[in-house]
Amino acid sequence: MRHKILIFITLSLLPFLTKAQYDIKSDKISTFMFQVTYAYQFPGKDTKVLYNNNNSIGGSLCYKTDNNWIFSINGNFISGNSIKISREELFGDVLDNNGEIITGDGIYGSYALFERGAHFQAKAGKIFPVLSPNKNCGFFVQGGLGYLYNRIRTEFGSYASPPPAMAGDYPYGYDRMRGGFAWSGEIGYLFLSNSRILNFSLSLEFIQAYTKSLRAWDFKLQAKDTKHYIDQYIGIRAAIYIPTYKRKPAEYYYY
Repeated sequence: MRHKILIFITLSLLPFLTKAQYDIKSDKISTFMFQVTYAYQFPGKDTKVLYNNNNSIGGSLCYKTDNNWIFSINGNFISGNSIKISREELFGDVLDNNGEIITGDGIYGSYALFERGAHFQAKAGKIFPVLSPNKNCGFFVQGGLGYLYNRIRTEFGSYASPPPAMAGDYPYGYDRMRGGFAWSGEIGYLFLSNSRILNFSLSLEFIQAYTKSLRAWDFKLQAKDTKHYIDQYIGIRAAIYIPTYKRKPAEYYYY
C-alpha cells in the first residue's frame, strides 16, 4: 500500500517538475534538478584521531531559481576502509594476551574495522555566470545546515561468530558512535550544457560538526562518554545533475 502511495505522489508531481519549456542558451531558467554526488574526504580535528580518508556518496533534490539562487536537500553516506585507532585502545579486555579476539567458536577470528556514517543537510547558494556557456551556470558558493554522525563498524569473517562480549547489542559499546549539528561551506563550478545532456559540478567542500556520543555506555571507559567533539571533513566533491525542464522545440525544421 505504501509503495502505491509513493508511486501516486511521484506521478502527481512530475507534471509540475517538467511543465515549463526553456531555451537555456537565451533564457534564465528555474528548474528542479536531481543530483548524484561523490566526494573524497580528508578528516580534521577530532575526526582524524579515529579515521583515515573516506568516501562520501549521496544524492539530493535541487531547485534553481531564474535569479541563479540554488536550494537543495541532501543526504550522503560516509564510508571509510580503515581507522587509525589501535585494536587495544578500541577493544581493551576483549583481546587476549596476544592481542587477538577469540570468537564464540573458540578460535582466533579475523575481523576488519571500517568507518561508517551519514550527513543530512539543507543547502542554499548563489551561482555567478562567469566563464559559462549560458547565464544559468558558472562559479557558485553555498552553505548548509544539518546533522552528521559517524561510527566504527566491526566485521568478522563469515566463518566466525563474534565473541560473547561482542554479541547482540554489545558492539554498540565499542563503536564510538557520535553525532550532532553540522554546517558546511562549498565553492566550485557548475556546468549546465546548452544541449541539456552534460550537467556537472566540481567543488571544494568543508564540513564541521559538533558531536557527542550517542551510546549510553562505552566499554573501554567503563562509563558513558560525556566529551564533546568537533568532527571535520574537507573534500573534493563531484556531482552529476539531471534537470527536469523541457527544451523549447526548434523554430525551424529541415527535411
